[in-house]
Order: sequence, then C-alpha cells, then structure tokens
Amino acid sequence: MTPMLPAGCVIALLGAESTGKTELARALAQRLQERGIATTLVDEYLREWCEREGRTPRPDEQRAIAQEQMRRIDAAAASGVVVADTTALMTAVYSELLFGDTSLHADALAAQARYAITLLTALDIPWIADPLRDGDHAREPTDALVRAALAGAGLSFAVVHGTGGERLCNAWNAINSIAGSEGRARARGRLESKPASWSWPCEKCSDPECEHRLFSDLIGRRDDTPSTPNSET
Repeated sequence: MTPMLPAGCVIALLGAESTGKTELARALAQRLQERGIATTLVDEYLREWCEREGRTPRPDEQRAIAQEQMRRIDAAAASGVVVADTTALMTAVYSELLFGDTSLHADALAAQARYAITLLTALDIPWIADPLRDGDHAREPTDALVRAALAGAGLSFAVVHGTGGERLCNAWNAINSIAGSEGRARARGRLESKPASWSWPCEKCSDPECEHRLFSDLIGRRDDTPSTPNSET
C-alpha cells in the first residue's frame, strides 16, 4: 500500500543515538521514491557539523545548528515530500540533557508541529559505538526527554520497533495508518487531530489506532471503578 502524501508533507524521524534513524530514513525515502512520490531526504545537520569541526558543539552553538536543521527541512518541503533524519527537537533535547538548557524547545516544537508525521525510533536495537556519540547510557534519558517534549506539546508520534526489514515494515505501516486517518478525516470534513496521548502505537504493530483503543478501554474501566483515597508510602 502506498500512502497518500501531499507535497510539503514532512516525515520526521526522532530518537536517541544508535536507534537506526539514518538507516530507516534512507530506506523510507528510497521506498517512497520507488513508489513514484517525489521525496527528499534531509540528513542530520548536527552530525555534519561535528564531522566538519572535529568536535561536538558548545552550548552557544546549539541554536544555530537547530535553526539550520529547520531551514533545510523547510527548503526541501517546498519541492515535495520530505523524510527528515532528525529535526531541531533532537538538538534541543541534547542541549537540555548535556547543558541543562531548555531555551531551544519552543522554536523546535513549533517547527515539529508543522510536520505531518513524527516517528520515534525505539531502543530495541543494539548500541553501536561511534566517536561522535555520548554512549549507551545516554539513550534512555534522551528517549524520555523526547517523549516528554512531544507529549507536553500535544504532538502525536508513532514509536517504531523491530530490526532490519521489520523496522522498515512497521514504520511504513505507521505512515500508511496516519496518512489514511488524516485522509478519512478530511473526507468527513474534520481537520482536528487526536490528542498525542491517544496516538501512541503498541510495541508490536506500530499502529496508532491500536494504542488509542487500548488507552480508551483503560480509561473506561477506570471511570467505572469506585474511587478510593490515594495513599503514600
């Protein structure tokens, strides 16, 4: 199945280090191109910067890096569909994690809100060492900060699990599900989006509708249960 993606649609990949963002972004862009969809792959500017400078950026250099990532994505979106191998939000998260600086979040989240589809790569693949990476210990804190930022801003995202071809298949299914849901909403004349907390996918199928149903059932059961006072231990 080929998703119906309008020109200017951005598929944004987020995730901690060594979670397969680059490999998945390249595979998605290739598949979209093979299906006849004009697609541009936008690489991670932060890595390009680090390789050029031979070091990681200082706190005062983070904003310019985030802005350049946004600029490149916007420029590519003018000519078709975009697959972005990370966005400015990852630079903002790294700035918070490493330097305690949250000043980049507002602009990064505003940009993220313009992107049609956000995929978050899960931590279920092995760590691969790289001179530019902080270490395996940073993956879980980074993942937690990304999720918190997206949820706090009310932005929907799909978590992509699996290895190799399975990871690509799950990402492709998520894109089709999200694109199909938006298409049906437009056909019904509804342009509103689901709340982010009701759009997270389950770990197996990467289908946002699946987690929506699960979450709704849990809420329904909770509302039907007599309340009891909370206790602290």
